[in-house]
Amino acid sequence: MDDAVREEILDGTYRALCAHGYADLTIQDIAAETDRSKSLVHYYFESKGELIDAFLTYLYDRYTDYIGEERGETTRENLTSLLERLLDGDDSERLRTALLEVKAQAPYDESIREHLVEFDAALFERLRELVAAGVESGEFDAAVDPSRTAECLTAAVHGARTQRTALGRRRYHADETLTEYVDTYLVADGGREAAH
Repeated sequence: MDDAVREEILDGTYRALCAHGYADLTIQDIAAETDRSKSLVHYYFESKGELIDAFLTYLYDRYTDYIGEERGETTRENLTSLLERLLDGDDSERLRTALLEVKAQAPYDESIREHLVEFDAALFERLRELVAAGVESGEFDAAVDPSRTAECLTAAVHGARTQRTALGRRRYHADETLTEYVDTYLVADGGREAAH
């Protein structure tokens, strides 16, 4: 199979999910987002479920690159930048809505559930790494537990993103609240002035 064609179909899946959502998504919708026929999409992926499975793997690779980016000079800046990007969203509202529909299938679809566990674990581990690096460098208070903090931040990010998408609110202050949390509870006493 041609990897370039496969990637073109997965790119088309991204666009089709944004346009149609998950529930109404068809193989024909995906084919329409590419220069390929419906039969060719079926040649690469026998079913919508198989295609969504491949798409989530494809998306996971991009997600881990995205959350791994460093956009600051300090650990605190990298952490708050990541939280702001996750909550303000570089991704489209339509994609968030489609992915929320996909998440709603997780209790009934083991493959989707396994993918979502991977996404969750990747975010948790990235946040844990950042907090641990801050503790190790002395930028964050030595008493901070990186795993418990990452668990709390992961839950806050997921909750805020779901609420924003499900309830249609355009602007949250969750990013500012989490930045205040970082500055109040994580940053070591000597670093609080530098954080502002």
